[in-house]
Amino acid sequence: MENKEFEFLKGKTLLLASASPRRRELLGNLGIPVELATLHDVDESYPDTLALEDVAPYVSKKKAAAYKSEFADGQVLVAADTVVISDGKVLGKPHSEDEARRMLRQLSGSTHRVVTGVTLVSGSKTLTFAEHTDVTFDELTDDEIDYYVDRFRPLDKAGAYGIQEWIGYIGISGISGDYYNVVGLPLRSLYRHLRALLA
Repeated sequence: MENKEFEFLKGKTLLLASASPRRRELLGNLGIPVELATLHDVDESYPDTLALEDVAPYVSKKKAAAYKSEFADGQVLVAADTVVISDGKVLGKPHSEDEARRMLRQLSGSTHRVVTGVTLVSGSKTLTFAEHTDVTFDELTDDEIDYYVDRFRPLDKAGAYGIQEWIGYIGISGISGDYYNVVGLPLRSLYRHLRALLA
């Protein structure tokens, strides 16, 4: 049987504005052509008055704005940001291994929320959405936290962990929502919003 693209994606390529290898892999699994944008330093700060669940979509818009001049006809820009919300605070990427250990101790034995904000840009159209997933960790021992941080160095991950890594295998007791959102990109929502944007 001949390979056919979905009609709404004909002639389209996704331009991913992210250095994350996980996002690139996830997007590739959708079967849509993906190119990586030339990376920029983007100011990921946000107003203190912003509601916690609005932080990720706000930052995804800033990322999209930084790349907006680079994409060409036939490309759809994809910019995303993921944060972890725990105890009324936003946990981004840790700046050191000690900070990663502190984050994991905070997440241990509790439920936190993972929010990924995604901004899509095609021509003059822009669409931003967010996906929320609740994740529960068992109590983690200091030895388990040390082993994970020392071996996996999760400094590039919001909340200092990757659900698809060792700490997820042994520590996560529950998840409510989209698993791939926690990995870094909510594929189901992304696919449906692409359809809406390109309709």
